[in-house]
Parts: sequence; structure tokens; C-alpha cells
Amino acid sequence: MDSRLLQLSHPLSLKSTFLNAIPRSPSISSISIRHFKLESTKNGGRETQRDVPFDEAAYEAERSRLDAQAIKSMAEASIRDTEGASDDDPKAWKWVIRKRIWDFMESQNIAANPRPVHHRIPNFLGAMEAANRLCDLVVFRDSQCVKVNPDSPQKGVRLLTLTGGKKLLTPQPRLRTGFFSIVESGMLTPATIKEACTSVGVAKYGKPIGLDEKIKVDLIVIGSVAVDPKTGARLGKGEGFAELEYGMLRYMGAIDDSTPIVTSVHDCQLVDDIPVEKLLVHDVPVDIVCTPTQVILTNTKIPKPQGIYWEMLSPEKLSQVRILRELKRRIERETGRPLPCGPSEKLPPTAQRSSKPGKRAFSKK
Repeated sequence: MDSRLLQLSHPLSLKSTFLNAIPRSPSISSISIRHFKLESTKNGGRETQRDVPFDEAAYEAERSRLDAQAIKSMAEASIRDTEGASDDDPKAWKWVIRKRIWDFMESQNIAANPRPVHHRIPNFLGAMEAANRLCDLVVFRDSQCVKVNPDSPQKGVRLLTLTGGKKLLTPQPRLRTGFFSIVESGMLTPATIKEACTSVGVAKYGKPIGLDEKIKVDLIVIGSVAVDPKTGARLGKGEGFAELEYGMLRYMGAIDDSTPIVTSVHDCQLVDDIPVEKLLVHDVPVDIVCTPTQVILTNTKIPKPQGIYWEMLSPEKLSQVRILRELKRRIERETGRPLPCGPSEKLPPTAQRSSKPGKRAFSKK
């Protein structure tokens, strides 16, 4: 194993209040659900809506196409950002750590489908065991609404959220088709609850929400490529969507500094070489790390982001993420002043929807 990978072979001792048995799943209503979505049409100059069947095959084909484009774009960006870069370049050193983890997981067959795991939040053998440890936590048990990322290794967390009778808040992949959706077990049948944990299932069974939704998120579950268990420093796959989602939830008042942030990873994703002093203001730290073998409280001292950071968010990226444009317009109306915008950059087609950090946050206040 790479000597730079921190090995924690013994579970840390935790207060008993953090570990409890998973609550029994409540009975799930066996209501019949038809899958429709609303489509706007023009009728005599008036806009009306009609029910149209949800086209699962078309949705999945488009999702796969855009994912492939995004992965290609990230691969190109990683090469571009590391060639000739200095050791202090935040893009460069982050890609070096990510590549080391991805390469190791593939070479040791720790990776699970979808493979290869490069330029993804990597799925891994033991992801369900890590999910079970996460759902043993009292902060999970006491939560009513849990925000979980849409990636493969957290599918088990999404399932346990729903079978535990909680609200599941999950984003549309890469915010490409909307914002967040809420899924509740009462909307599902025993036959559909597992499907509801997938991107297609969220599109079929979830209720889309907007920036005006009054919601309180009790726990955030976030995906990671690498995490330092001693500091809570975390690296995602490099697109910045976890930071965008966190910033928008801050704007909505759905979360604050006290909202716990948990990640589930394989033990080989624990590292000790993420330099805290080189993290940017938008980087989201984690409070708790769950692996297949242990639970770690990081006691992180890294400040949590306070909102969206706009100064380096390019016009091209804003043009590709509708919810960001809506939020920008709202903040500008509320504050009576224009928000800064980052420099223009050439992006590939609509797959690359990443975010760049700035140095100043603009929140609702």
C-alpha cells in the first residue's frame, strides 16, 4: 500500500451516545403509484400543464451520456491543471491525491461498479457496511430529514434513510435538470423503495423543490474521494457540486454551522496529506467519517462555508446551471447590488458544470 495512505487498523473509541441500533423500519404504505411528470403546453396563449408518462429509458440514456461527457471533461481538466503546475496550485495537488486513491482502488480491486472509478466518487467493496455504521449513529437516528449525495457508494445510506421512515433530500445529478428532490417512504411501495434510491427512481418518485421550500435538514451525508480523519479535510471528485449544494442550502436556511456532515468511504481513502492551510474557503469539511471497519469523529476545526462564492464562478458555468442563475438573480434583488462574476472560460458542451471558489460569500443576509 502507498506509504502516504494513513492506515487506521483499530476503531476509535466513541461515546455510547453516538452508536445505537438502527431503528426498525416503519410499515410502508402499499399505495399504487403511477409515474407521470408535468409538461407545459400552450393553449390559446395560456400555459397549461398535462401529465405525460415518465420515459425511464430516455432519462437514463441522457444521464449516462452527460456523465460520460463530464468524466471526459474532468480527465482533460486534471491533465491541464497538473502539467507544469507548482506544488502550491490547489488544483494540482488535489488531483495528485485523487489519482493516487483512484489508482490504488482499481489496482487492489477495492473498487466496485461503476468502474473505472476515476473521476467519480468511487464506489467500493464494503459500502453497505459503511452505510450501516453511519446509520448506527445517534445523529442519523434522531434526524427527520437527511440530505444524501446521489453517488453509488451512498446508495445504501439512501435506502436506510427511506426504510427508517425519514425524508430523503437528494440533488439532481450535477444539478443538470433542477435542484433537489424530496423522497418519502409514504410515497413508495415495498417494490419501489429500492428503485427510489437511484437517480431514475428519484426522478420518478421524488417531489422537486425550489429555493422557496421551507425545510430543515438535520444531517448531511457527502461523498468523498479522500478524507483526513484527523482534521476533517475532504476532497471530492473535482466538480464542486457538494460545495454548491451546501451553499444553496445555507441560503435557504435549511442548514447552519451546527448541521453535522458525515462521509462514508473505504479505509484506503483515509489520508494524512491534505494540507489544511491550502484548502479554499468553499471546501466543505466533515465531522464524522464512516468506513466498513470504523467510525471516526474528526473534531474538525475547519470553518464551514457560509454560502456560494461567486467571484470566480464563470459566466459559462452560470449559464449551464439554471438554479444558480435563479439564486444569483434573487440575491442581487435582495441586496440591491450586482454580485461579482469570475473570468470567462471555454467549457466543453453542457456536461462540465463545475464550480470555482471565490474569496467572498454572499448569503441571504
